Amino acid sequence: MPPQPTKSRVSIRKARSTQPISVVTGGAGFLGSHLVDLLIARGHKVIAIDNLVTGSVENIVHLGGHPDFKFIKQDVTEFLFIAGPVDYVWHFASPASPIDYLELPIQTLKVGSLGTHKALGLAKYKGARFLIASTSEIYGDPLVHPQTEDYWGNVNPIGPRGCYDEAKRFAEAMTVAYQREHGVETRIVRIFNTYGPRMRMNDGRVVPAFISQALRHQPITVFGKGRQTRSFCYCSDLIEGIYRLMLGSHPGPINIGNPHEMTVLEFAEEIIRATGSKSRIVFKPLPQDDPKQRRPDIALAQQFLKWEPKVPLAAGLEKTIAYFRGRV
Repeated sequence: MPPQPTKSRVSIRKARSTQPISVVTGGAGFLGSHLVDLLIARGHKVIAIDNLVTGSVENIVHLGGHPDFKFIKQDVTEFLFIAGPVDYVWHFASPASPIDYLELPIQTLKVGSLGTHKALGLAKYKGARFLIASTSEIYGDPLVHPQTEDYWGNVNPIGPRGCYDEAKRFAEAMTVAYQREHGVETRIVRIFNTYGPRMRMNDGRVVPAFISQALRHQPITVFGKGRQTRSFCYCSDLIEGIYRLMLGSHPGPINIGNPHEMTVLEFAEEIIRATGSKSRIVFKPLPQDDPKQRRPDIALAQQFLKWEPKVPLAAGLEKTIAYFRGRV
């Protein structure tokens, strides 16, 4: 039997208004800012927390002065103080691109461990439901294809990607521990490759890298022979799936991503066509521990969330390329 709420948690619940209140860590990041937009559009009051190490004020500047939005610049590994009631805590804070977590390995590990601990502590104190934005990277270089949620993964804990992979694996373990030990309502989403406006041009991920190179008519860099596979989900589809997970009854983990799989070489050729670029493709050695296959099994999302991606790759790329054209 889960622990009974303390008096403070009961009083917090009674103090709540009919308007849901959400705290989003990493709220100025690529995905965090899109989540903030959706929550406000659906009637939430949102408090976004971000230290702006990889996030950007540009992603949330359009919300300046909005009565239902507040921004706090803070590192989430520090104590989180939020006045008043909170209904939902969405923990999105973390470097998420290879360039970022290779440059910031200790900070990446700290936000996955200490940051998750602080965010869970906030959810526990407020009696709020908690969601951790985990990742397909917890599967490592998978030996099972497509990846299902019951697969434990094939991760090198001391490799160059280990700081990110293990931070997220620890974050999932911490989340489940708070659910079992303290009765916190928790949700775990495993996010697969996602793209869209507000990605940083130089973050090292394949979508912004290929688009920026193509728009500048520079050689497009494909690692290895380009036979490794990826699947690409447009940001609005992903955020809708995550929203349904948080408000639904399934605790997760649940994969959210697009099961349409293509090789990196095919994707590079698609970017050249979509941009009308004169770029040519060049090949460089495959980085250590680069996953050879990446494709989500979304059966659980279809069954429990009634969710599947809707935006075709061509339509999503059109919006993403338009965003990047103004920044090249």
